Amino acid sequence: MKIKRKKPIILFTYFLCILCLFMGGGFYSYADKNKDDDSDGKKKSVDELKSSISEKEGKINNLEKEKKQLNAGKSNIQAIVKDLQNKKAAMSAYVTELDTQVADIQSNIDRLNGEIENKEAEIKVTEAELVAAEAVAEDQYEAMKKRIRFMYERGDTLYLEMLLNAESFGDMLNKAEYIEKLSEYDRNMLDEYRLVIKEVELSRDLLNEQKQVLDETKAAAEEEQENINTLIDEKKKQIEGFDSDIANNEAAIKQYDNEIAAQNSEIAALEAALAAEREQLDEATRIHYNGGAFTFPAPSYTRVSDSYGWRMHPTLHVEKFHNGVDLAAPGGSPILAAYDGRVAAAGYSSSMGNYIMIDHGDTLYTIYMHASALYVSKGDKVKKGQKIGAVGSTGRSTGNHLHFGVRKNGEYVNPMSYL
Repeated sequence: MKIKRKKPIILFTYFLCILCLFMGGGFYSYADKNKDDDSDGKKKSVDELKSSISEKEGKINNLEKEKKQLNAGKSNIQAIVKDLQNKKAAMSAYVTELDTQVADIQSNIDRLNGEIENKEAEIKVTEAELVAAEAVAEDQYEAMKKRIRFMYERGDTLYLEMLLNAESFGDMLNKAEYIEKLSEYDRNMLDEYRLVIKEVELSRDLLNEQKQVLDETKAAAEEEQENINTLIDEKKKQIEGFDSDIANNEAAIKQYDNEIAAQNSEIAALEAALAAEREQLDEATRIHYNGGAFTFPAPSYTRVSDSYGWRMHPTLHVEKFHNGVDLAAPGGSPILAAYDGRVAAAGYSSSMGNYIMIDHGDTLYTIYMHASALYVSKGDKVKKGQKIGAVGSTGRSTGNHLHFGVRKNGEYVNPMSYL
């Protein structure tokens, strides 16, 4: 009987302890927990959120370094021009040196354009991550509002009712453990919500940094293109001055004729070497031209500045035979393979500049001169319309254009017959 009288007192005392421990517990009901668990497929875990936050902080630091490297990587055009002017006495050496500088700058432009593409892709990913993080944050915020409203309407009576309705001491302990788990879950969800908010903020910061680096990279690419244009203008001035300074242009004309003769000799030697190689190939492995129309090799062209045939030379001011067509396309714009074939040569000469020669089979070749950059090498197989280089003004050239030539049976023919 003594034990029975003391049992209610023990139970009530324990109940008060439990109530003190777990009153006021959190932001979600058990039903809310189940609802959140059902949608957890798209949510990140706490560890994943921390990893994502750390990754974004690292990306933002790297972007700051990239912005500093952009300025450091730009060409010092004033120093380049000054150095070139000291070498202009020997025109061939001057042209070759200038073209080397142009090729370096074009390579930098190509790198910057690659970075622009990568940055645009990264921005799309970050924008998607930001949208997803904002959606998770909004869902959690709405759930918290519901829980707060529920707690306001029910007050702190919920846990009290659960404990008072316990059928036994063991049942009360089970309910107390259940309340403890709910409280722990609520605390964890609050911590997770704070991490989600931090990820949203970092995603916004990262997106802003990426867009800023993208804008600066585009500006750097445009500045480098202007540097190339400055070199081309300097080259034009020096070549025209060199030609006009020579009495009656006789020496200049002779030099030009020698350059064209050397150019033709180089092309002819390549054709002869290829013919010898072709003789050793099986018929099945030989290339054949099937008679199809060529694609236009400079799709960004603005005009045909010089046609095939006899014309008045722009700087020598005498009639000279022009063995191709000049397509006045913008500097850095794509050069396309006119037809399927194999690259017979890809190199540099002081007259042709950076050039490519493609073997289409059956003694038919196309030649692309004055490129600022080459994207193929000797022996590469190319497809009609494939990007093989970038328009420029290397070699004996005074402005951005593509000199496009076609040879058949060892002779230059009118390219317009194939286009």
